[in-house]
Amino acid sequence: MKIAYKIKTFISSTGYEILVGQDEASNDYLSLKLAAQNDTWLHVAGVPGSHVVLKCEKPDKQTLQEAAGLAAWFSKMRQGGRVAVSYCPARNVHKPRGAKPGSVTLSCHKIITVRPQLLESSETE
Repeated sequence: MKIAYKIKTFISSTGYEILVGQDEASNDYLSLKLAAQNDTWLHVAGVPGSHVVLKCEKPDKQTLQEAAGLAAWFSKMRQGGRVAVSYCPARNVHKPRGAKPGSVTLSCHKIITVRPQLLESSETE
């Protein structure tokens, strides 16, 4: 049986692809299988929400803010004003043994504070 993962695709104003998981199984697939080791992974700090993968190793400030804005938008903090978003290279994202779908731990990350922001979607996978 093939699982249909729900991942939205966006393009940053600087031309980088940003992928957003739409459910727990899609978040796992995106973060642990689809993301390259050097892609930038993002998620709202400490709150349920979508996993976001920016297909860029070292994003500029504008691109990082746009990807973080999407992480904030696709979270429980959409109405939260300024939101703290964790980000790190995807290689620092790990799934603990026995953890429920969508649950991960980060071995090292930084925080950026942004307002929730929706970009124009380029397609839905």
